[in-house]
Amino acid sequence: MKIFEEIESEVQSYARSFPRVFNKAQGEFLYDEEGNQYLDFLAGAGTLNYGHNNPVFKEKLLEYIHEDGITHGLDLHTKAKGEFLESFNEKILKPRNLEYVMQFTGPTGTNAVEAALKLARNIKGRENIIAFTNGFHGVSLGSLSATGNSHHRGAAGVSLSGTSRMPYDGYLGDHIDTTIYLDKVLTDSSSGIDKPAAVIVETVQGEGGINAASFEWLRNLEKICRKHDVLLIVDDIQAGCGRTGTYFSFEEAGIYPDIITMSKSLGGYGLPFAVVLIRPELDHWKPGEHNGTFRGNNFAFVTAKAAIDHYWADNQFSEQVKTKGEYVSRRLNTIVDQYGDGNFTTRGRGMFQGINCVNGELAEKITRSAFKQGLIIETSGADDQVVKLLCPLIISEENLTRGIDIIENTIREVCAKEDSIPAQKKYFNVKRLAS
Repeated sequence: MKIFEEIESEVQSYARSFPRVFNKAQGEFLYDEEGNQYLDFLAGAGTLNYGHNNPVFKEKLLEYIHEDGITHGLDLHTKAKGEFLESFNEKILKPRNLEYVMQFTGPTGTNAVEAALKLARNIKGRENIIAFTNGFHGVSLGSLSATGNSHHRGAAGVSLSGTSRMPYDGYLGDHIDTTIYLDKVLTDSSSGIDKPAAVIVETVQGEGGINAASFEWLRNLEKICRKHDVLLIVDDIQAGCGRTGTYFSFEEAGIYPDIITMSKSLGGYGLPFAVVLIRPELDHWKPGEHNGTFRGNNFAFVTAKAAIDHYWADNQFSEQVKTKGEYVSRRLNTIVDQYGDGNFTTRGRGMFQGINCVNGELAEKITRSAFKQGLIIETSGADDQVVKLLCPLIISEENLTRGIDIIENTIREVCAKEDSIPAQKKYFNVKRLAS
C-alpha cells in the first residue's frame, strides 16, 4: 500500500472505503493480492453490468487484438465501429421504434453530457438548462453546473452558471407533482427562470440517492418540454444498459427523448466509451465542431457489439433482470420492515435499488461492516445515507441472495448497537399546504 500513499493524489475515494490491493476479477467477484474473495455490489459504479472479464466479451476482444485490429481510430470509419453501429441499430433502436444518430464523444459520461448540453444550446439559441435537485451529471464544468451535489460543486473554483434547478419527483413530498411547478415557471414570464434550451434528467438518480421518477412524472415532463419548445435530454449513463430491466431506463414510461447520453456499461467490458444519441432532425453539428482524441476506442466497439449480440438479441436477459429486481424489492422491503424502527425506506427500481438509512454515519457503518464480511457496496445520496445495490446484472441467484443476506446481517448488527434510529425529517405537510 506504500506506493499509493507516496505517489497517488489525495483525491482518491473508493480506495479509502476498500483499502485492499485488488489484482483479479471474474463475474461478480473481486480478489485481492492475498487471494481473499469479495462479492462486488459496486460493479465499477455501474460500469460492469455484465460482470468482470465476461468470457464472451474477452474471447472477442482477444481475437480482435491477435488480428492486429485498430485500437485508436479518432472518428475514422473502421470495421469495428461499423459492426457496432449495425448491431445497435438492428437490435436496440429498431425493435423499440426509435430513430437516433450516434455521436461518439470523449470516453466518459461527462464528455457525453457536455456535448449534449452544447448541442441543445446551439439548436435552440438559448443558454439556460433545467436540471433537477439531487441530479448528478459529471464533474467537468458544464456537467457540474447541472449537478446538485455541493461537495463536487464546491471544488469547481469558479461560478457555475447556465442552469436553473427544479425539484425532482418526490422532492416536495409524495403528493406533489413538481412538473406542474416547472410548467408554471416556464409559462410565467416574470418567474425569473429564463426559457431553457433543454431539460436534463435521470429517470433514476444514482449518485443523488436512488430516487426513481414515476412513469407518470416522466410523461408529464415530456409533455411540458413539448409544450414550451424545450429539448428533453435523458442522462442514461448509470440507469441505462439494462440496469432497470429494460435497455433504456425510460422505455416503460413510453417517452421519446430528444437526446440521450450513455456511457459506463455501454462498452460492456469496462472499457471507456461514451455516446450521445440525437434525433436525426436535431443533428446540427458542423464537421469537427465538437471532437475529442479518444472518441474512437475500437476495443470498446468490439465488446459493446458483443454485449448487444449476446444479451439483447431477444427479451430473455431483460426478463431475467426484471425477475432479479423483483427479488431485490421483496428482500429490501422485508429488511426495512424488520429493522430501522420504521424509519428506513427502499429506493429505486429494477436492479438499481437501495435502502435509505436516513443518516450517513449509519449507512457508512453498514457498508464498512459488509466489507469485513466480503461484500463491496457503496453509499449515495446528499449525505451518503443510502446503501446502494449496484451488482452486475449477470449475478447468479445464489450470489444475489448471499449479498443481500450480508446486507441484512450488517443492518441487524448495526441497528442493534444504536440507541435510536433517526427519523426522516418531513418538510412539507400536505394537509397544511392544501389548506
